[in-house]
Amino acid sequence: MYPQLSISTLLNSGDLAQSLTALLSGDRYRVTQFSSEKELFDFIELEKQQIDCLILQASSNLNSLVEQLQRRAILLPAVVLKSETATPSHESEQLGTLNHTESIPPAPNTAQTHQTSLSCTYHVATVEVSITQLDRMVQLIHQAIVQFLKLSPTHHTPSLQPASDVVVELTSQNSLMLQQRRLTEKLKERLGYLSVYYKREPKNFLRYLPPDEKQKFLKKLKSNYSNIVLIYFSGEEQLNQKIDDFVNMAFFADVSVSQIVEVHMELIDEFSKQLKLEGRSDDILLDYRLTLIDTIAHLCEMYRRSIPRDF
Repeated sequence: MYPQLSISTLLNSGDLAQSLTALLSGDRYRVTQFSSEKELFDFIELEKQQIDCLILQASSNLNSLVEQLQRRAILLPAVVLKSETATPSHESEQLGTLNHTESIPPAPNTAQTHQTSLSCTYHVATVEVSITQLDRMVQLIHQAIVQFLKLSPTHHTPSLQPASDVVVELTSQNSLMLQQRRLTEKLKERLGYLSVYYKREPKNFLRYLPPDEKQKFLKKLKSNYSNIVLIYFSGEEQLNQKIDDFVNMAFFADVSVSQIVEVHMELIDEFSKQLKLEGRSDDILLDYRLTLIDTIAHLCEMYRRSIPRDF
């Protein structure tokens, strides 16, 4: 059986909730419904890594929920049902039903489609349609997920200003990146989706950074790699997360494999000197070649996925 898509809803109308449940019945979706912003937010905080799409009904209180999600960098595919009679965008009409033989289409410019748009405060991949389009919900969920997977971590909200600290800016992109990766892996099993093109900002590439920012970045990169080495053979559950964070940081800065090798060799050399000062053998450090191989494998996979399917 293919994995179910986990859908969380916030709907003010009981009739609407019942209609949605009927539309998403069966074994393809697992729907969790909420009647208050607080209940939904508490659930999202606990289960954000398991939720595949939000379905929200537009209301006067919805913006406060979205602002809380933004402050906590919780980004998820989202469909917003608006009460006013509005026609779906031209892109929505053309989307069609996705299947395993189709490539991922380009994301429509949702921010330009709606003049008053919740996507301006949440993210630009939010799908907003009239409540009269409820019968197209399966298609709209797929559209929201496709647009989310195409969402650029560097420009996911129109109001987002470039951070003055490059390291902080790169680190802040991890949340979206990890959610996209998790959802992509799930969709590979379910729908046969292939690679996802992650857009990057050349101005953040290591080779283009000012000397002081470059040194600061390399110091942070080395520190993160050191944390991986120190726990690599300990069996800690956080290991994979730390490798993911390190690889994301390297990927968005366009760090080459040779630079990762250089960071590894510098760190191992420092460990070797310390062991010798303590009168101990440094032979054990040879085992950490596995750490380097594992990390490079993750990074190479990221670069492989960054190539659009048309190339």
